[in-house]
Amino acid sequence: MTEVQDKKLACKECGQEFDFTASEQNFYKEKGFENEPTRCPDCRAKRKKNTMGRMGGPREARESVTVTCSDCGKETQVPFKPVQGKPVYCRECYQTKKAR
Repeated sequence: MTEVQDKKLACKECGQEFDFTASEQNFYKEKGFENEPTRCPDCRAKRKKNTMGRMGGPREARESVTVTCSDCGKETQVPFKPVQGKPVYCRECYQTKKAR
């Protein structure tokens, strides 16, 4: 078995060279990742901070909507627009229903 050596890679985002260390390569191999990183650690961190979610698009600030819990009647905030005719629960009632 050959010993893994550090590699120099070029970041596709900023163009800077960065090291893909032997330990990182081993980690990638353990996790089953087939591709080498295409961004340097700084650009990866920036991208992770700015883009998330299933669509990979920019994170949007969530607007909270004030609703009345369908179970206990308490006023609460939810991070989505409720659909008419569907119940909406406060955190406590939701957790109780989820646990059943």
